[in-house]
Amino acid sequence: MRNIVIFGAPGSGKGTQSDLIIGKYGLGHISTGDVLRAEIKKGTPVGVTAASFIDKGQLIPDDLMIEILAGVYDGFGEDHPGVIFDGFPRTIPQAEALKAMLEKRGHCIGAMIELDVPEEELMKRLILRGQQSGRSDDNEETIKKRLDVYHQQTAPLVEWYRQEGIHHHVDGLGDVERIFSDISKVIDSI
Repeated sequence: MRNIVIFGAPGSGKGTQSDLIIGKYGLGHISTGDVLRAEIKKGTPVGVTAASFIDKGQLIPDDLMIEILAGVYDGFGEDHPGVIFDGFPRTIPQAEALKAMLEKRGHCIGAMIELDVPEEELMKRLILRGQQSGRSDDNEETIKKRLDVYHQQTAPLVEWYRQEGIHHHVDGLGDVERIFSDISKVIDSI
């Protein structure tokens, strides 16, 4: 089983690369952003709560996210080849909770793949995405808040996963195919 955390700032290409990974390796995909947007669209209690945090550029409370993710993860069944966690964890306590949730199932994270992209490029990508998709959270003010939250709360995960021995740095700037080739080398090694 290959469980992978794909990691990087908003706009680093996690969704694009996740699609390529799914196509090649047949892994399941848990995008916290997609899961939360679906809950918000349905107007579920979880969605209403999530929207109040997302609209302010804040992170969802850990216990709420683990509960949601455990349900989605279990939905893949016991014989799945692995899952890409996209957009989670975002803090060290979340990483610890994810590790514990997987250990209860006899599973683990095989690799944390960090897509590294300069901040100026992230801003360009996110503003363009907002113009193309109409996503309300892709405006300059919210993007700046999201990047600040990323740097303060999420970036320390790089060192945490380094200490776990499963961190892999990938240059996320440039040709999509080259980036995917670098990611494939990591996945093939686990």
